[in-house]
Amino acid sequence: MERFNEVERGREISGRMLKGLEIRKKNLEAKLTRIADDIAERKDDTIDFKRMGIDHLFVDESHKFKNLTFTTRHDRIAGLGNSEGSQRALNLLFAIRTIQERTGKDLGATFLSGTTISNSLTELYLLFKYLRPQALEKQGIGTFDAWAAVFARKSTDYEFSVTNEIIQKERFRTFIKVPELGAFYAEICDFRTAKDIGIDRPEKHEILHHIPPTPEQEAFIQKLMEFARTGNAELLGREKLSDREEKAKMLIATDYARKMSLDMRMISPSYEDHIDNKASHCARLIHDYYRKYEREKGTQFVFSDLGTYKPDEWNVYSEIKRKLTDDYGIPASEIRFIQECKTEAAKKAMIAGMNAGSIRVLFGSTEMLGTGVNAQQRAVAVHHLDTPWVPSALEQRDGRAIRKGNEVARFHAGNKVDVIIYAVEKSLDSYKFNLLHNKQLFINQLKTNSLGSRSIDEGGMDEATGMNFSEYVAVLSGNTDLLEKARLDKKVMAMESERKNFLYERDTARSQLAKLQGAVEFHEKKIAEAGKDRTVFEERVKKNEDGTYQNPIRIDGVEDGRDIKTIARRLKEYEEKARTGGEHMPIGELYGFQLSVKSEASMKESFDFVDNRFFVKGCGSIYYTYNNGHLAEDPKLACMNFLNALEKIPRVVESHRKELAATQAKIPTFETMVSAVWKKEEELQELKRQAAELDRKIALSLKKEDNSEVKPEETVAPDATIAVDAPLREELKRERSSERNHTDWKEIREDEKIKPCIKPGRW
Repeated sequence: MERFNEVERGREISGRMLKGLEIRKKNLEAKLTRIADDIAERKDDTIDFKRMGIDHLFVDESHKFKNLTFTTRHDRIAGLGNSEGSQRALNLLFAIRTIQERTGKDLGATFLSGTTISNSLTELYLLFKYLRPQALEKQGIGTFDAWAAVFARKSTDYEFSVTNEIIQKERFRTFIKVPELGAFYAEICDFRTAKDIGIDRPEKHEILHHIPPTPEQEAFIQKLMEFARTGNAELLGREKLSDREEKAKMLIATDYARKMSLDMRMISPSYEDHIDNKASHCARLIHDYYRKYEREKGTQFVFSDLGTYKPDEWNVYSEIKRKLTDDYGIPASEIRFIQECKTEAAKKAMIAGMNAGSIRVLFGSTEMLGTGVNAQQRAVAVHHLDTPWVPSALEQRDGRAIRKGNEVARFHAGNKVDVIIYAVEKSLDSYKFNLLHNKQLFINQLKTNSLGSRSIDEGGMDEATGMNFSEYVAVLSGNTDLLEKARLDKKVMAMESERKNFLYERDTARSQLAKLQGAVEFHEKKIAEAGKDRTVFEERVKKNEDGTYQNPIRIDGVEDGRDIKTIARRLKEYEEKARTGGEHMPIGELYGFQLSVKSEASMKESFDFVDNRFFVKGCGSIYYTYNNGHLAEDPKLACMNFLNALEKIPRVVESHRKELAATQAKIPTFETMVSAVWKKEEELQELKRQAAELDRKIALSLKKEDNSEVKPEETVAPDATIAVDAPLREELKRERSSERNHTDWKEIREDEKIKPCIKPGRW
C-alpha cells in the first residue's frame, strides 16, 4: 500500500484515501488550467481587482457567501453541507486573499449580517477561512479536517438496510471545546441585538399548538415506521426503491413524515379532509385573531414550505383559504398568496395592502415571504404550518412581524406578537422545532460568547439526509423514553459542567484569597520594617547649617571619606567591573546602613549584558534604591545616590500602606465567593434520579423483548430496533476496529488543545 505523511497529522493514509486525493488534485488542476486559459484569452484592457488598489471590503448580507468550497476526506459523513461551494463565494475569497496578501495580515474585509451562523457550527470554519487564514495556520488548523479534529466529533447512528441488516451512518453532530471556539469567534465578531442598540420592536410570544393525529395519520405512522425499518416502498404506495433511493431511505421517510403531518392529501389525493387536521386548526386560529383585532385590521402571516400555492392544483394554502371563506366568512380579497406576485410592483402593492389593512392574511414560503417584506405595521400573529430546516429561516419568518414599526402590536397587543407553531402529536413537528430552538440557543450564546457547556449536540436531522432511524421510530411511535433519556443526560451534562465551573471558580477564589492574605502580611511586615528604618535614620542623620543632610559616606578602599572624586571613581569601578552573581556585595556604609552592589545578568541584542545596581540595606529585609540603583555621571550626584535612597523611606512606607488598603478592600469579595454554595445541587440530583428511573424503565422494556419468543419468519417490532443488543454491539466494535486499519477512519480526541488567536477584528 502506498503511503505518505499527512502535512497536519503525520499519520498513514489508506490507498482509497490517496486515490480520492489524487482525483481531487486533478480536478483542481483542471479548474486552475481553465481559469488560466480564460485569463489568457481576454482581449480587453479591463483593470482586474488586484490592480484596483482596494484595501478593504464591506460585505453586506454576508451569509449569502457562506457556501465556500473546502476540502475534506470526510466526504461520506452527513452534516457537512456542500464542500464544492459556489462560484460567487470563491470570487469573494479570491478578492479577500488579494487584499490579505498585499497587507500581509488577516481580515481585509468586514462582514455584515444578522445571521452569520445560520444552521451549523461547521459554518464557523468557513468564516475563519475567509478572515483568519494566518491565525488558522498558526494554530495548525488551516484545513477543515484539522479544524474538525479539534472542535468536532463524529457520531455513529445505526440504521437498517434493505436486507434488514444494521449499518452504520456517521455524521458531524457534536462539537467540543465550545468555549474556546466561542472565544476564537469573539475575536472577530461584534454582535449587537435589537435590545443592545435600543430598537423598539415587539416581543415574540411562542405558542406550540399540539394537534392529535387523525385516524388516517395514526395508520400511516405505522407504515412509516415499517418502511424505515425494511425499506419496503410499497407500504407508501410507490415502486421499489432504487439503489440510489435506498441510500436516501431515511430522507424519504423524513419527507413523507413532514407531508403526513401537514395534510394527508399531500401524500395521496385519495385521502379526505378531516376536522382535526392541521389546515382546520390553522383556519380556526386565523379566524380567532381576525375577529380579535378586527377594529385595528390586524394582519397575519402564514408560512409553509410544503403545499405552496399552485393555480389549478390542490394545495394547503388554497385549502385553508377555502375554509376561511366558506366556514368563517372572511372575504377572499383579504386573503392573498405571495406566489401571486409575478413582478416587483405587484409585490410592493401587496405589502402596501398588508400595511393598510386591506389584506389581512398573507401566505408564503420562507424563500418568498421570509425576506424583503416590510409588512409589519399591523401584524399580530405568525403561523408556522411547518418548521424550516435551519434556525435562521425560522428567525427570518418571525422577523416579518417582530420588527420596528409594528404599530398595532405596540399599542393594542402589549407590544407582543403571537408565533404559533403547529405540531401534530407523534409526528416530527415538535422534535424538529425543539431541535431548531436548541440550535438557535447555542448560536446566540456563541455570538455573545456566553457558552457554559463544553460540548454541543446539534441533533441527528438535516435537510440533506433526513433523520436517524432510532430517533425517527421513537418519535413516531410515541415511545420517547430514549429521547427523554437523551434530553435528561444533556441537562445533567450541562448542569455538571456548570457545577464544575462553579467549583473551579470557588477554588480559584480560595487560592486568590490566600494570596491576598499573604499580601496583607507582606505589606504589614514591610510597613513595620520601613517604619523602624525611618526612625533609625532620623535619629542618626546629621544636618548642615542650611538644614540639608550631611553625607558621611564610607566606601571600602577609600580612606578619605571627604574626597568626593575618589569615592565617585571607586563607585564607577564597581559599576563597570563588579560581578556578584546576583548577590548583594557590601561596599561600605552610611549612618550605620550597609551599602551594596548587585550584578544582574541579561541578554541584549544577542549579547550578554551585566547591569550593576547600588542599594542601601535597612535594618530588616528592605533594600532601598534611588534612580533604580544607577549612578549619576556627576561625581557629587553619584555620591549622593545612597543618601537620596534613605530619604525615600517615608514614600516606601506610604506605598505599602496604599497597597495594604487596596488588598484589604478585595478580601471581603473573595471571602464571599469562597463561602458560596452551588444552589442547583438539589435540581441536579433530581435530574439524575429521573435519568436513573428512565434507565430502569428502558432496561425492563428491553428485558421483556429479550424474553419474548420471536419466530424466524416474524419481523422484529419497530421499537426493538431502537437499541442494539450487546453481542451485536461488540461485533460492530470489532468491525470499526478493523476499519481503522483499512480506511480513512480517524478517532477525534478531546484532549487536543487550541490556543486563542492574538489579533481581534470585526465580523
